[in-house]
Amino acid sequence: MAAEGGGKEMNEIKTQFTTREGVYKLLTHSEYSRPNRVPFNSQGSNPVKVSFVNVNDQSGNGDRICFNVGRELYFYIYKGVRKAADLSKPIDKRIYKGTQPTCHDFNPLTATAESVSLLVGFSAGQVQLIDPIKKETSKLFNEERLIDKSRVTCVRWVPGSESLFLVAHSSGSMYLYNVEHTCGTTPPHYQLLKQGENYAVHTCKSKSARNPLLRWTVGEGALNEFAFSPDGKFLACASQDGFLRVFGFDAAELHGTMKSYFGGLLCVCWSPDGRYIVAGGEDDLVTVWSFSDCRVIARGHGHKSWVSVVAFDHCTTSVEDGDPPAEFSGSDEDFHEQIHFGAGRDRANSAHSRLSKRNSTDGRPVSVTYRFGSVGQDTQLCLWDLTEDILFPHLPLSRTRTHTNVMSATSPPATGQATTATTTTTTTTANPSGTNGNSSVSSSSNSGNPANSLPNTLPRSNSLPHSSNPAGGSTPNSHTGTGSNSSTKGSSIIDSAFIATGVSKFATLSLHDSRKERHEKDHKRNHSMGHISSKSSDKLNQLSSSRTAKADAAKTLGTTLCPRMEDVPLLEPLVCKKIAHERLTVLIFLEDCLVTACQEGFVCTWARPGKVGLLSSQNNPANSPSGTVV
Repeated sequence: MAAEGGGKEMNEIKTQFTTREGVYKLLTHSEYSRPNRVPFNSQGSNPVKVSFVNVNDQSGNGDRICFNVGRELYFYIYKGVRKAADLSKPIDKRIYKGTQPTCHDFNPLTATAESVSLLVGFSAGQVQLIDPIKKETSKLFNEERLIDKSRVTCVRWVPGSESLFLVAHSSGSMYLYNVEHTCGTTPPHYQLLKQGENYAVHTCKSKSARNPLLRWTVGEGALNEFAFSPDGKFLACASQDGFLRVFGFDAAELHGTMKSYFGGLLCVCWSPDGRYIVAGGEDDLVTVWSFSDCRVIARGHGHKSWVSVVAFDHCTTSVEDGDPPAEFSGSDEDFHEQIHFGAGRDRANSAHSRLSKRNSTDGRPVSVTYRFGSVGQDTQLCLWDLTEDILFPHLPLSRTRTHTNVMSATSPPATGQATTATTTTTTTTANPSGTNGNSSVSSSSNSGNPANSLPNTLPRSNSLPHSSNPAGGSTPNSHTGTGSNSSTKGSSIIDSAFIATGVSKFATLSLHDSRKERHEKDHKRNHSMGHISSKSSDKLNQLSSSRTAKADAAKTLGTTLCPRMEDVPLLEPLVCKKIAHERLTVLIFLEDCLVTACQEGFVCTWARPGKVGLLSSQNNPANSPSGTVV
């Protein structure tokens, strides 16, 4: 129980935080919002979202930012840590009637200083293609809502394409569009290509080319977010039924699945090398899933409410083997924006292969650290380090780690595990110490355990330094598993093979570990979360009240789809700070800063260590907010 003073301090809005690389500082003069800087009344509105694009401006100031607040959409030159934001001069501003923008995405392939292609999804189901530089609206898709009437939850350009884009809806459907095709004046007729339990893909039957090209029906309830892999070959989908589903995109084949601990999954992202996927959602956890092994390798507990965004930090993620650290071109949509400006997928594959080569089993010492972040309904920012003691638990550690918390264990460490002194946190069990850094999540070659059971000795790690290990496992370039050869089949996305696997229905589960009471006590649900549930008429998220669904979901607990809490390592955040008054909806890592946004409509820039000095005397005090925002 924290003292009164400590509780008050915890509720203060932080303007800086410290990590092993230094101090991150909030730049109040670099804040973007509506020009009047008045906090937006966010009750019942859609989440504030932010998109970036670089137009390769010769002046060196080529970054552009787009964000939505309520019915409004803004497009500015983004000056980041270099200069103060000038909110009086938006390049474009749009106010919509009868609908609200919900998400947007730039096409980095076609962006120039004179023109950009921006897709905007809306709460009524339409998708608009606009050029905010030319101030033109070129096309409106699903204008009559004949394709889907539900809210657009996610829109993305297909990597490497100037014309194809993918749209997800709260109905649970996902549609592939071509900007060159019309949507027709009548509802589309579909032909079933293949169907499995909770999966189906249809093609549009038409004498002439029209949108949509394909309709995917994925899971039960809303499809909350999807993300393309760094090489553009795979698609990860986070659904309200609690399942993460990963598909080979070109062949539309299911590669693997994962189930949340309970509740829906709201967000998903890929590591810069495509080896790992992180998902977050209504279980307040961040879950790390291995692409090659198709299994959960760790969970992170730091948030006190739903996790709304997860993102990898491509600048801090590192792999060292005696050569200079690998450099990544980005993560999630930022990764795509940068790679396609250069050499497209070739550059993505180059970064992908560099990391794979460094993690190959060639006997050289490898030190791996993946940094990712998360923000949530609890107004907190968490940063996490995923280190090799979690990634490669079967390998002995070469030196003692610090800042490592170890869960209590009821059995001695396995043979060959290194035992070190550790710092422990208070738990409901009595064992005060344990073994360091040797996760029970082992590969299938470890035959000492049943397929769905794991050893008891588990690390609970927020370790900061690196340790070396001689091997790193398989590389994602091989893409073993279902759908792994989709990139070599040469089939187009329209005439490919389709989904053939299903999973059980979802229902809410309660926590059964020792943290249940503390977890529920800390839970907060007062940050305007109504937008998360689908507002469409089907209300499929009510499956949690079905006895049949509960029975089906219970079958997944304790399996590789959804390991029990005690069966996987539990990460603790390096940083966990309250940085806003309202729920956080954006987290994007850029080269010299990270960007967050809250539902009040404030987009904040946090300078990386050593970068704060770039914002010099050019700051204009008149641009500073009248009140403290974060």
